[in-house]
Amino acid sequence: MKRRDFLAASALTALARPALSQGTKPLVFVPQANLTSLDPIWTTATVTRNYAFLVFETLYGLDARLNPHPQMAEGHVTEDDGRRWTIRLRDGLKFHDGETVLARDYVPSLQRWMKRDAVGQILADRLDSLEASDDRTLVFRLKKPFAALPFALARTQPSPPVIMPARIAATDPYKQIAEVVGSGPFRFEASEYVSGSRVVFSRATGYVPRTEAPDFTAGAKRALVERIEWRIVPDASTAANALQNGEIDWLESPLPDQLPLLRKNKDVEVGRLDQYGLYPVARMNASQGPTANLGVRQAILAAIDPVEVMQAVMGEDATGYNAPVGVFLPGTASASTVGMDRIGGKKSPDELKAMLKAAGYAGEKVVLLHPTDQTFYDAMCQVVAATLKKIGVNVDDQAMDWGTVVQRRASKEPLDKAGWSIFCASFPAVDHLNPLATPAARGNGGKAWFGWPDDPKLEALHDQWIDTGDATEQKRLADAIQDEVFTYAPYVPLGQYFPPTAWRKTVTGQLKGPVPVFWNVAKG
Repeated sequence: MKRRDFLAASALTALARPALSQGTKPLVFVPQANLTSLDPIWTTATVTRNYAFLVFETLYGLDARLNPHPQMAEGHVTEDDGRRWTIRLRDGLKFHDGETVLARDYVPSLQRWMKRDAVGQILADRLDSLEASDDRTLVFRLKKPFAALPFALARTQPSPPVIMPARIAATDPYKQIAEVVGSGPFRFEASEYVSGSRVVFSRATGYVPRTEAPDFTAGAKRALVERIEWRIVPDASTAANALQNGEIDWLESPLPDQLPLLRKNKDVEVGRLDQYGLYPVARMNASQGPTANLGVRQAILAAIDPVEVMQAVMGEDATGYNAPVGVFLPGTASASTVGMDRIGGKKSPDELKAMLKAAGYAGEKVVLLHPTDQTFYDAMCQVVAATLKKIGVNVDDQAMDWGTVVQRRASKEPLDKAGWSIFCASFPAVDHLNPLATPAARGNGGKAWFGWPDDPKLEALHDQWIDTGDATEQKRLADAIQDEVFTYAPYVPLGQYFPPTAWRKTVTGQLKGPVPVFWNVAKG
């Protein structure tokens, strides 16, 4: 049996499995990828972040316009010219194991997050102390003002600052948690979790929502369905057919070529819930192998054509993508044209081969982690592999599933011991509104996102941007940051794309925002 046929048969078997809930039909959702990691601090995988927002909560939430609002917090006061923040927790917060959420749970949860997340690391550098002064009060003492604190604590991507019981939050941030206990509107059903097949969530009976109107991750998170089942369906055609036949309720990422048929189905709605889209990158390992060579990275940046990549991902409909894009999203205050001539699609193969030769590249193996079960990433990797082979790069194109990529990309081992050189991934595009987040555009070495670029100049520019409140100076620094990113070349920006989602018309109440959220969603 061919691999594609086997995957389709397995998916159909999973879809045919009866729900285990009694007296109610579950909301059945097909996510973009298999959920292999249950720790949103350990990994930046989008599917893990999406699961986390069902189970966990954050101190603050974001509305659809990305403004922060108190969520687990009742409110805050600032003193000492913005260097002291006192946050009061709202009443009625319970973990899913029945224990009350206390301020002392927040301290290790946030400390663990600050060790891994790009914005968390910024906060950690500015933090004198974080303490629980009583069961419902947190106190942040800062070395210097950090006006973005509520936004940081409301962060949705790539690693949200979720709150766990202190005993779980004490886990080494470079190791995965062994137990899932949150305080959000849905409970993770560990006994029903089967990686590669199914993830189950049930309504958390002890959860008390806020009273404000729901607005993305802010306001009331009301669980309107008793049970949610994520079905892992690797074959895109199988998933689309299941949606049309009513076997599933919501398909996160239908393929572009499936959209005309889905739109013709009177029982299916196709729409765009995420108005910002995704920011895909080809990330290079700056710490070892051929891609540790600056000249090789610059040649790869100059070789890969983002327009070609986006056409492979989204088809010929140019309304579904922007390309090329710089470090920051088009139309934002930080958007820049500096260095855009260094992005691919402008040099001939001979010029690119000359760049590689000048860099001293001598045919060493370049390991590409290529997930074949993620349609968009598969398309990106196909273009990357073909482009690099065309200019003489010795590409070791290793096919695997996305879950394996998530595991492998954390490895700092040499290439001959399961190391890597390049992988493709997508950030929520809101990460690239300005320099505050942009995890791929940091140069903080061992603390950086996978690939671990070490660029002190880039870090200094980043810190200057955060510390200044002058809009003109921020724009100058954003230009300088983009120039340095395209000089050091830690990644190739592959564009910005806007994948639609599709659902049965019996499903209502979805909220707009960069994360698919399940509160306020009802199934008729």
